[in-house]
Amino acid sequence: MRTTYIAKPGEVERKWYVVDATDVPLGRLSAVVASVLRGKNKPTFTPNVDTGDYVVVVNAEKVALTGRKDKNKIYYHHSNHPGGLKARTAGDYREKDPEKLIALSVKGMLPKGSLGRQQAKKLHVYRGADHKHAAQNPEVLDITNLI
Repeated sequence: MRTTYIAKPGEVERKWYVVDATDVPLGRLSAVVASVLRGKNKPTFTPNVDTGDYVVVVNAEKVALTGRKDKNKIYYHHSNHPGGLKARTAGDYREKDPEKLIALSVKGMLPKGSLGRQQAKKLHVYRGADHKHAAQNPEVLDITNLI
């Protein structure tokens, strides 16, 4: 009789990947990165276990926003004080804090709850081409083939 393989947290092997965000649309980049963070690209994927890999995104300021999302896409957050609703456009985020723009987009595609928060911690986003994870020997992930 065959049984379904279920991964256990202690036996998951994790790899490191580097993704270059230059001229890649934000949504397509986020979908691929979220899939790798969850581990859906592995045959050992288990929905309730963090089987994903680490992802380093470089050149975050060069990510592409299609259409009029620079001005029309608005991100809201609230300071939990009266009148504390804040709004920023995607263009503002790309200029001032492109790391947060990509992190917000990827986090929205991960599961909600403690598992999604654990998976989001494996994402590292950098503004330029340099990153501090060279010691992990990350592989280059070509997302043009995965889109």
